[in-house]
Amino acid sequence: MPTLPKSIIWARTDTGGADHVLFDDRRGLTARGVSMAAAPLPYSCHYELATDEQWESARLTVTAEGAGWLRTVRMERALGRWRVSTAEQGDLDGALRAAGHPPVGLPGTEEPGRLDPALDVDLGAAPLFNTLVVRRLRLAQRPAGEEHRLTVAWVRVPSLEVLPVEQVYTVLDVDRVRFRSGSFTAELTVDPDGFVRHYPGLAQRA
Repeated sequence: MPTLPKSIIWARTDTGGADHVLFDDRRGLTARGVSMAAAPLPYSCHYELATDEQWESARLTVTAEGAGWLRTVRMERALGRWRVSTAEQGDLDGALRAAGHPPVGLPGTEEPGRLDPALDVDLGAAPLFNTLVVRRLRLAQRPAGEEHRLTVAWVRVPSLEVLPVEQVYTVLDVDRVRFRSGSFTAELTVDPDGFVRHYPGLAQRA
């Protein structure tokens, strides 16, 4: 496994946890990361991501694991279509019920064709993935007020269910972007390379 030259750590502000990513962004993005969170139940989430040179997502593998359960989803985009495969051990729903939470969906998707419009993937609660859109659309070079509406392949955590979701990015300044998905809105502060510094309600760069 090759080494990667850069690294970022975010501290979670919505729950106990952190996200650490190693990456190379010289020709597209290659990244390996791990997220840890205390809610809705303690889990860790390991991910590997690759884009092409235009920052269009090409591959994502995610493994989420907690006490008594483990799930993996693998996604690959080729010729404009997504292929999704999954694996599961243990009983996540049982662990959620024991912690007083409702059960969740199965990992992956039964309709991968619904993901085909997506050029970007988004792993829930992982600030790295907002950079994919910021860099691919070169939002730092766009005029304030410009809005971009797009479909992404969103991976929920900890279930690893994959859904096509509409997201909206609005340029506010060279270092600020408004992110909206459904009823959720946040104004993200990014560094000169498009990586999140502050994600209100979720994470702060450490």
